[in-house]
Amino acid sequence: MFSKSCKYAIRAVLFLAINTNDDTKLGVEELANELDVPKHFLGKILQQLAKNKMVSSTKGRNGGFYLSEQNKAANLLSIIESIDGKDIFQECILGLDHCSDANPCPYHDSIQKVRREFLLQLKDETIEASATRINEQSLKLKD
Repeated sequence: MFSKSCKYAIRAVLFLAINTNDDTKLGVEELANELDVPKHFLGKILQQLAKNKMVSSTKGRNGGFYLSEQNKAANLLSIIESIDGKDIFQECILGLDHCSDANPCPYHDSIQKVRREFLLQLKDETIEASATRINEQSLKLKD
């Protein structure tokens, strides 16, 4: 459902939420190693997220990426829409161009119910709350 870029963005944001703050920052190389993702690819994703104010960054010797309290108060939906666009939840599960409420594919109605529930969770839960659940469950954010 999500692009590889979007999956990397989600994982990076959640990792930053767990491991950084205004005083603790991570560079792209360290973050890429921790998440086991390509450094240059992740760097471009993080630059896009920083440009859209989804993550914070500072330059210089002690610089890097981090999540501020304001970033943590946002939701994952904003990250997803920033990377994959606002239409990601409207696309046909089979990739058909003509699928719609008026002309549904065989899975349209079933997937729409699941998407609505997932979308509500993504809207209602902060990044900080998502990161806390992941941390409490000791889930690894590596591939």
